[in-house]
Amino acid sequence: MQRLKILNTHFITHNVKRFVLEKPKGFEYTPGQSAKISIDLPDWKNKIRPFTFTSLHHWDSLEFIIKIYDEHDSVTSQLGKLNTGDVLLLHEVYGTIQYKGPGIFIAGGTGITPFIAIFRALFESGNLRNLALLYSNKTKEDIILHDELTKMLGPAYKNVFTQEGVIGFRERRIDRKFLIETIGSFDSRFYVCGPEIFTKEICEALISLGADPEFLII
Repeated sequence: MQRLKILNTHFITHNVKRFVLEKPKGFEYTPGQSAKISIDLPDWKNKIRPFTFTSLHHWDSLEFIIKIYDEHDSVTSQLGKLNTGDVLLLHEVYGTIQYKGPGIFIAGGTGITPFIAIFRALFESGNLRNLALLYSNKTKEDIILHDELTKMLGPAYKNVFTQEGVIGFRERRIDRKFLIETIGSFDSRFYVCGPEIFTKEICEALISLGADPEFLII
């Protein structure tokens, strides 16, 4: 277990907060990996939750982008109250989504977080090609890192909004019909991350449309 001081923290949307933490010397991880984290406070040390690194391994600090749920007394609610100088406990790092080559990325809400580090690493190395991102949120205000995603992906980045009508966008849901209209061929690799029901429905739709289950990374 490692104690990591918060160097900087601020909200980047109305309910999503960025945490920049001290990085232990020699600490290594890969894009798409997650860490099990708790808060260094008496009542919270043993309440361990997984969060995905959005920083890259060669950065001087660690970064996490976390959705804060204020409606109940949760770990994220407590994280929302933390400030610079407070301490988080990092328990272990484990593998989640790994980049296995070009494909189509489909994200729902904070499901974008494991993709952020992958896109950043590919962008830095000049290998961000033959990729596309379909990103579903309730409203435009819920998008995480919209400007950076636009810069990295350009026209390969498509937003879908499920609730609020926004000028220039249609309210849509990423469902079977949307996939048929948006994706020409299903012999691609697909990366899917989001709420459990979102991921399940997308994967079932993709397989029914001819995607190879072995080419689904979830």
